[in-house]
Amino acid sequence: MPVLHTRSIPDFPIGNLPLRDHHAAVAGKWTIHPHAWIAPGDIDLLETSEKSTLAAADGSPLAWLGTEPGADALVSEDSFLIRHAWDFLRANESYVGALKVSTILGEVNALAVIDGIVEIGPGTRLLPGVVIEGNVVIGANCKIGPNCYIRGNTSIGDRCHIGNAVEIKNSILLSATNVGHLSYVGDSILGSKVNFGAGTITSNLRHDGANHFTLVDGKLIDTGRRKFGTIVGDGVHTGIHTSIYPGRKLGAGSSTRPGDVVRTDLPSLI
Repeated sequence: MPVLHTRSIPDFPIGNLPLRDHHAAVAGKWTIHPHAWIAPGDIDLLETSEKSTLAAADGSPLAWLGTEPGADALVSEDSFLIRHAWDFLRANESYVGALKVSTILGEVNALAVIDGIVEIGPGTRLLPGVVIEGNVVIGANCKIGPNCYIRGNTSIGDRCHIGNAVEIKNSILLSATNVGHLSYVGDSILGSKVNFGAGTITSNLRHDGANHFTLVDGKLIDTGRRKFGTIVGDGVHTGIHTSIYPGRKLGAGSSTRPGDVVRTDLPSLI
């Protein structure tokens, strides 16, 4: 997974918090699998359930009392083990979508529109023409806008720039990443220090509406997602007018030329 080239699964941020920090909400008497996503609703269930184990729908143990998982499992449809990069999108949707209270520590211009629950870090500026729809998390010291559209349970890390005529939908952007102008990023993950050249477009929907498949270790894997864009590793730079096929992965440190169409995965160069 390109986004795990320089970080582990427990270190990957969900809603700008490392997965291991989410586990702190249920840790203590419970042992948590380090790759488990525990859905917000299941945290309360663990406190009241008489079962000794929480398991995913596929039977994978996620949390348990004592040293080993037990046979008396509470099965959840919403919690799961993170095995592939697109599972981070599902976890982010779960966490960001469950936010109930806005926290705005940055500066929101009077001509920006927020329709949903947001977390905005200190030093971040929302410029005129920014529209946020749905629940969105934005880190510290970001520049958002002018004239951009962010929606659909998106999280954006620290020191990011989302610029003019950019749409970000249901995606995860790690820190120090720039999508400056005239781009669309949908159902995608962008690592840290990524720079999308003007007019870089991710495609996230097949013409037949079926699930997306992507290559993992030389085999096509069903992602289970009807909408799935791209996975981009740290330090990737795209040339202007780059188009990226659904489910393609750009390895850490790779780049594209102006006008490139990314039809196959690009290998990591660092």
